[in-house]
Amino acid sequence: MKYGKLLCLSFVIFHLSFRPLAVKAQDAPEYRMEIGGGLGLMAYQGDLGGGLLKGMQPMVAATAKYKMNPRMAWSAQISSGKLKGSSKNVETWYPELHDSIASFSNQLTDFTVRYEYNFWPFGTGKEYLGAQHLTPFMALGTGLAFTKKTVAGQLLFGIGAKYKVADRLNLTAEWVMHFTGSDKLDNVVDPYGIKSSGLFKNTDSYSTLQVTLTYDIWAKCKTCNNDKD
Repeated sequence: MKYGKLLCLSFVIFHLSFRPLAVKAQDAPEYRMEIGGGLGLMAYQGDLGGGLLKGMQPMVAATAKYKMNPRMAWSAQISSGKLKGSSKNVETWYPELHDSIASFSNQLTDFTVRYEYNFWPFGTGKEYLGAQHLTPFMALGTGLAFTKKTVAGQLLFGIGAKYKVADRLNLTAEWVMHFTGSDKLDNVVDPYGIKSSGLFKNTDSYSTLQVTLTYDIWAKCKTCNNDKD
C-alpha cells in the first residue's frame, strides 16, 4: 500500500508539473502573413538552347504570403532577372535563321501568384501542435512575364523546402519552372518556319533557383490562436 500511494503521488506531481508546459506551448501567436525578399538565379529554355541549370543569370525578388493555416499559403511575388541565350552551340538547324548565329540578352520582370502546400505543418511548434521547423513544399501558380518586346502569360510549378530560423523568421529554398505562352522571350519567333498552335507548343520557358528570407507579421487574435485548422 505504501509503494502504491507513493506511485500515485508521483504520477500526480508529474502530471501537474508538465501540464502548464503543454498549455504554454500553444500560447505563442500564429501570424497570418510573411513579407521578405530573395536572391537567386534565372535560366532560359527555348529555341536558342538553354537548360534547367545552364546559363543562369542573377535575379532578385520581393515576396508576400498569406498563410491560411500551417499547411497552406497564397504567395505573391515580383522578381527581376536576365535571360540570355545563343544558337551557337545548338545542334538543331533553323531554316529561318539562314545559318546565322542568333543571340539575345533580355531583362525579364515577372509577377506571379501561387498556392503553396506544405507536406508537414510549418511553424515553431509553440503556436500550433505538431508544427515542424522544416518542411518540404510544392507550389502551383500563374502570372505575367515582361520584357521590352513582349508580355507573356505563364503557368508555374515549383518544389522546395522551408526552415523556421527563429520564431518569426523563415528561410525558403526553391526551384520553379515557368511555362510561358509566348515565343518572343528570346527575340526569335518560329525559327522552324512551321506554323504551330497550342498554348505551350513551341513557346519559351525559364526556370529559377531562389533563396528567400521572410518575416512574420499580423498576429491572429488570442481567441483564434489555438484553432487547429
